[in-house]
Amino acid sequence: MQKSNDNKAITIYDIAKEAGVSPATVSRVLTNNANVRREKREKILELITKYNFKPNALARGLADTKTRTIGVLAADVRNPYYAALFVECEKAARAADYTTVLCNSLGKMQNEVDLLSRLQEQKVDAIIQLGGRVDDLVSNTEYVEIVNQIISTIPVVVTGKLDGTRCHTVRIDSMKAMELLMNHLIGLGHSRIALIGGRSDVLATFEKYQKYKLILKENHIEYDERLVSDGGGYDFETGYRQMNELFEKRLDFTAVVAINDFSAMGVIKSISEHGYRIPDDISVVSYDNTYMAEVSMPRLTSIDYNYEEYGRQLVDTAIALIDGKKRTPTRMISPTLVIRESSGVCRTEDTANRKK
Repeated sequence: MQKSNDNKAITIYDIAKEAGVSPATVSRVLTNNANVRREKREKILELITKYNFKPNALARGLADTKTRTIGVLAADVRNPYYAALFVECEKAARAADYTTVLCNSLGKMQNEVDLLSRLQEQKVDAIIQLGGRVDDLVSNTEYVEIVNQIISTIPVVVTGKLDGTRCHTVRIDSMKAMELLMNHLIGLGHSRIALIGGRSDVLATFEKYQKYKLILKENHIEYDERLVSDGGGYDFETGYRQMNELFEKRLDFTAVVAINDFSAMGVIKSISEHGYRIPDDISVVSYDNTYMAEVSMPRLTSIDYNYEEYGRQLVDTAIALIDGKKRTPTRMISPTLVIRESSGVCRTEDTANRKK
């Protein structure tokens, strides 16, 4: 290491002090960064020559202000959809030599606001938000303002949308997902198809509801609003409660589309308790293709999102923005249908009123 006249080892901090600049400015000169004024650059270079200064790896690293950390804000990792997606984000980040920090908002806006602030304080390089306010059909203006303040310094990638922000989006093609499920059921002869779970003020659910109506119309099937349950959630309790309510209406139906695998478990329990068989009496299909679809009895026909690709796209977009590269504002993930034993051919008689 270089020595000064008093035999003291010269460091990047000594260069910075003598030049009247910060250590980070010296490091930017060492790495030939253009963001240093000419007079400062010349002064620093003179001192580097004077002391024959050669920086070590740590000193060079001062130019890189990245923490190589990506904050991931999930709505609720108790939902296996978010858990599966986060794991793939973590894998993709690790492959790119980044660390992920997981925060769980439990679906509450104030939690989201607080956690965004904490991630900003921790100086993460980017934030990926999975669900929460970015799922809203109509973006919350207060939340938009908060995110806009963060975007001024940290890139934000979301799985939904935030109107009025420069967030980048990587999201599922939810209308294509509904098309796959409906075409599958109609192809099996079903025309009385119920829709269980979710809320129409959520973007993806709203799109699914609209596509549901459109596909019925395209297939000359009358839309019956009594078969559609709105105002619920995305959990087991919603599926169970709304399925019970559907039975109480004593309507004729032969298939059920559950809004996700979580709610489908409640649907399956209700159907079993009412003495019907799946798929002999009622077919059940769902979204998310989590581990629950594989372990349910019978195994559940469900929409898959290719979580590995989904997570990679989210992380790749975040890292590209960190590096100042351009990316298209919105990327869509194409869903696929995984057919299992819970969906079958529709029988001609009144299946909703025939018990085993």
